[in-house]
Amino acid sequence: MMTLQNLSDRQQITELIYRYCRSVDRLDIPLGHSIWHEDAFADYGADYYQGPGKGVIDLICGHHRSTLAHSHQITNILIELDGDNAGSESYCMAALKILQNDTPMQMMVWTRYVDHWSRRNGRWGLDRRVAIRDFDEIRPVTPMTQVSAGRRDLTDPSYEALRLKADKL
Repeated sequence: MMTLQNLSDRQQITELIYRYCRSVDRLDIPLGHSIWHEDAFADYGADYYQGPGKGVIDLICGHHRSTLAHSHQITNILIELDGDNAGSESYCMAALKILQNDTPMQMMVWTRYVDHWSRRNGRWGLDRRVAIRDFDEIRPVTPMTQVSAGRRDLTDPSYEALRLKADKL
């Protein structure tokens, strides 16, 4: 039976999964750090990153600063609750635009996040993430436009609309 507490817990975890994408797309490192518990571990594969959870945010945001644009979307979120612990699987699609020898290229990466969560002192946070890259590609693209109101920082119009500040989380 689904209780109000179960629904609330699922929504809180879902929001944290969404905040991860927002943090790396807006290069908002404090927001990204806020989803992890202090002793969390991130495993994005031996060829990319294995270490403290917050460290993967630093690495990804650092890499994204050298791209022209990037966007992450999360889908297919499944969450299993067990009291103050939970497991989840979510699908992430990331599109990144880079220049390679003066040619605009689009990188696409399809990944699943297999996460272990816990509620500590009333707050849900990530304990462990295993990122499973299912496939990826890179190809030349022809941009449709160069104009965008979006920004990859805290001046993005969405921050004013949402009044989202990492220190309030």
